[in-house]
Order: sequence, then structure tokens, then C-alpha cells
Amino acid sequence: MIVRKIAAQDWITKEMLLIFVILVTLPLWIEQIGLYRYLGVEIVIWMIYGLGFNLLLGYSGLPSFGHGAFFGIGAYAFGLFQLWFFENLWLAIVFAIFASFIAGAAVACFVSHRRGIYFALMTIAFGQIFWFIAIKWHSVTGGEDGLLNIPRAAADFGIFAFDLDSNTELFYFVFIVFVCIVLLLWRLVHSKFGKVLQAIRQNEERARFIGYNVWLFKWVAFTLSAAIAGLAGVLFSMAQQGAYPDVMALHASGIIVMMTLIGGGFVSFWGPVIGVTIYFLARDVLGIITEAWLLWFGLVFVLTVLFKPEGVAGAWQEWRKSRTSTVSGYQTLLQFLSTKKR
Repeated sequence: MIVRKIAAQDWITKEMLLIFVILVTLPLWIEQIGLYRYLGVEIVIWMIYGLGFNLLLGYSGLPSFGHGAFFGIGAYAFGLFQLWFFENLWLAIVFAIFASFIAGAAVACFVSHRRGIYFALMTIAFGQIFWFIAIKWHSVTGGEDGLLNIPRAAADFGIFAFDLDSNTELFYFVFIVFVCIVLLLWRLVHSKFGKVLQAIRQNEERARFIGYNVWLFKWVAFTLSAAIAGLAGVLFSMAQQGAYPDVMALHASGIIVMMTLIGGGFVSFWGPVIGVTIYFLARDVLGIITEAWLLWFGLVFVLTVLFKPEGVAGAWQEWRKSRTSTVSGYQTLLQFLSTKKR
């Protein structure tokens, strides 16, 4: 019984259950607060993207500014498989993830021996190469227009199947993928592998000195992060029923960096989830007030980097810590006073 309890605690946390409950009930209340169901689909897709990206940035300390390339490769590979071969959801998803994995593995071979600004610049260079290919290879990618009319094949689980035509059905399919990715990454970052990545982030030279193959760990982290970005791209192409080169551009790669940092990816597993939510709410709420909503979001990002680099999650953790310290101080004082009275 004790072993089973510990295993359950390792796999599931209170925060995880809270997020799952909020998301699984989202279609029931999102329209009641003046928003729309497709927004929920979009948010969860980018949460998957952000969690995969944070494996690289938050846990490994590797700043990739070209990750939109793998997001786009996943979207294009999914669309091309269905348009060129045949409609099969699972085969198309596997093909797209494999394509993103291979692209990420190839790029990782060149960038994993770098760090800091040099790593960031090389990811920008490779990202721009993939974006340029998507723009210019008209016969395959459709050029600036992208791929259009990508079908949403039915999700067939063998025992049962359901169509993904409506945004509600698509949302729950994306939510299932989100749950799987959360459980996978949660276990990964709390494993020995995750601890080594954090050691590399803290001091790469020391990690190498004590015997870890730093290049290999960085290569695996980059490749896995690229594959998850490709999976998010698959879901995005399903939602949009198209694949477009804009998602591979430098500014699109920068947005996921902003989301992760504002949310607090360096100090919390849930940082990207917070950052993605803030971004899309800012887009849809502030966008009603002003067309310059991205300017205000950018200012928030600058202020966060300057004064609170730990992001929203870091601020929350500090508040809880100070509150706990205050309560503890009051308890100590009360104990002291009660002892004096005796």
C-alpha cells in the first residue's frame, strides 16, 4: 500500500489535478465568460508546445530562438502525408512527429556543442533556413499561401471512434494529448535525466568534469523538445486545417520564448502553462480595447525580464514563502508568549 501511494504521488500532484479539472470543464464555461471554444483549443496546443520548449530552456538552460521551425515541420508533414498519401490520423501524426524528430536530431548535432549566445544564434540560423525553404518550395509547401484544406480524419481508438469536426471534439482530443505530454514530461524532469539537465544548466563544465556526456544530454533534450514541438504543430494544423510558413518565422519562435519566461519556466514546471494563458487572454481581451495589445504584452515581457526574471510562477512562490514565514513567525511568537504566561 505504501509503495502504491508513493507512486501515485510521483505521477499525480494537486496542481496537475487542478489544471486537468479546469481544462476538462472548459467547454462548459468558456462561452459564459464571453470567450469562444476555439480559444481553448488554441491555448492547450500552445501549452503542449510551451512545455516541450521549456525542457530545453527552463531545465537545460538552452535558449532556442528557432523552435518554430519544428512546430512548422510537424504541421507541414501532417498535412503532406494526408494530401499526398491517404487520410489516416495516427499514421499522419507518427509521420509528422518522426519528421520533427529527424529535423531536431540533425540540428542538434550542430548546436549541442555550443552554449549561450552562440547556441541561440545557431538556432536562429537553422530556423531561418527552414522558414526560407517553406516560403520558396512552392511545389511542396504552397509557398506563402501554405497548405490548405488539410482534412481532420476521425480519431479511431479501435474500440470506439469519434469525428473531430467540431471544436468541442477537437478540444477533448487535444486535451488527451496534453495529459499524456504532461505525465511524460513530469516524470522525465523528475528523473535522473532531468536532474542531469538541471546540472548542465547550472554549470556545464562541472557536469562534464564529473563524467556526464554533456553533448549527448543536450542532443537528447533538443531532439525530444523538437519532436514535442512537431506534435503541437500537428494539432495546430488540425485546428487550422492548414499549415503556414508564418509559424516558422523568427517572431513566432520569439513568442514561445516570451510565454515561457513570463510564466516562469525557469522556476516552475507550470511556467509555460501560465505564460500561454496570459498571452492568449491578453490577445483576446486587450485586443478588444486596442490594436496595439502586443506592444503592451511586450512591455510586460521587458519589465518581467528586468525586475522579475522568475516570472509569474516565481512571484507566486515568493508570496507563498513569505506568507508561510509570516504565519510561522506568528506561531513562534504565540508559543513564546504562552510559555511566558506559564
